[in-house]
Amino acid sequence: MATEKQEKKELQVSAAAGDAKSRITLPKQVDIQFMDEADSVLTQPMEGYNPRYKNIVDYIIGVTHEIWEEHGVGKLYDYYANTIKMHTASGLKFGREAVIAATLESQASFPDRRLFGEEVIWGGDNVAGFYTSHRLRHEGSNRGWSPYGPPTGKRVSYRAIADCVCVRDMMVEEWISRDELTLVTQLGLDPVRTAKEMVAKEKDSDLQLSVAGDVNHRVGQYPPEPWPEAQSERFDPEDFVGRMMHEIWNWKLLNKARDYYHENFVFEGPSGRAFQGIGDFQTYALSLLSPFPDLSLNLDHFCHVGDEHAGYRVATRWSIQGTHTGYGPYGEPTGNPIRLMGFSHHVIQDGKIASENTVFDEFVLLKQIVA
Repeated sequence: MATEKQEKKELQVSAAAGDAKSRITLPKQVDIQFMDEADSVLTQPMEGYNPRYKNIVDYIIGVTHEIWEEHGVGKLYDYYANTIKMHTASGLKFGREAVIAATLESQASFPDRRLFGEEVIWGGDNVAGFYTSHRLRHEGSNRGWSPYGPPTGKRVSYRAIADCVCVRDMMVEEWISRDELTLVTQLGLDPVRTAKEMVAKEKDSDLQLSVAGDVNHRVGQYPPEPWPEAQSERFDPEDFVGRMMHEIWNWKLLNKARDYYHENFVFEGPSGRAFQGIGDFQTYALSLLSPFPDLSLNLDHFCHVGDEHAGYRVATRWSIQGTHTGYGPYGEPTGNPIRLMGFSHHVIQDGKIASENTVFDEFVLLKQIVA
């Protein structure tokens, strides 16, 4: 039986995918059991789940491998609810059969696809349900037809983040975004021309993405609402990240970056964005705020793992809306409204952010701009 000291100990577990590591904090009230030293993978209560998997990180990595790399597409009947809601950057897919169709299409386009898990951040338990945020890299060769046309033979490598709600071995809801603009570019296609062609096809088939409604930025001429005061003096990593994103992206207080980020923090984002340091981060923020000066960011979900000593890893799902009325990387202003879902993984060490990985579908954004 575990001792009280063991029960309170916060632990780490390997993501079991290449050399990627993920931190996992087990509930304090459970007995902690270790697997064989050769595996050194921790277990946690997983009653009701496939006994092949010992913890939720192992489960997410393993199920992904079964479906994609083992080509066990039919495993979707085991792991995905019939009424699953699949939220993508392009809209909502409803039902397991729609997920199966999309999976078959994607695997046919890239039959040698490999999915390398980089991180799984999670919350919940096997009774109430787990919420997971899985960051992974797709790699493969375009050997089959895709929505972009005939096979090009090109090799692609791009990131995605998938957030899932899992209840008793069934995925009941999922949110996913891919770095689609990188994919389009690596296929050798012109992004703007391809975006216009895709918009025309979707319009003809009545499948175009509809963007409607006012930007939920402020009431009249009032400024954005302030972030709520902290309810405790204890450091809350989710409150920390939420306050940072609200102040920088809604209040446009780019000078606040130094309050939240280490001076030489590392950033990786969509379309090959990679830099180090607060100066480059401010330039990046300006490149997105200038085209959409009324940009409004909503924080939709948080979960985190870790502790003060090991550091925290925070997964945030967010959504933005705005109007393309300014100049920037997307060319002449079109006046078109945009709405987009995105994901960010932050690593907090010594009270500030040491690294950030952000994924959003910039190709869908481009389609909304050129529509």
